[in-house]
Amino acid sequence: MIQVGEALPACTLMEYVEVEGNGCSIGPNPVVLPDALRGKTIALFAVPGAFTPTCSEKHLPGYVQHAQALQDAGVDEIWCVAVNDAFVMGAWGRAEQVAGKVRMLADGDAVFAKATGLTLDLTGKGLGLRAARYSMLVRDGKVERLNLENGAALTVSDAETLLGQLQ
Repeated sequence: MIQVGEALPACTLMEYVEVEGNGCSIGPNPVVLPDALRGKTIALFAVPGAFTPTCSEKHLPGYVQHAQALQDAGVDEIWCVAVNDAFVMGAWGRAEQVAGKVRMLADGDAVFAKATGLTLDLTGKGLGLRAARYSMLVRDGKVERLNLENGAALTVSDAETLLGQLQ
């Protein structure tokens, strides 16, 4: 499992882009790590799945609600990562009105989840291998804070906890 002080793995996430511009085409676009992390402070949180109850009702909305406060505390971008495809992450982002606040990044093949060791096996519940629920503060590609949940609980990876760690 990735530890505080370590660099995030070099892999590619996907982001559904709805408006063409700045070198991005409409549709799924690659977000190549560590390039996308270079020189930035990222509040990254992962959820077991888009449109699932805790993720949609509490986890993601907390980061949308506290987006400005996180930016005021020095965060350049907020990333939501899930083992879903870019189309689902894009639709979830539209449904939750995250535009301009949270980037919805797809780890469709669980490459990032496996490389970090932050997985949650929900086989038998119809969900297969997923990302564990966690939050992390990443500065210039290195993990500075890691808040890993026990199972699917939401007690330490919420926006309020990460915001408190920044202040």
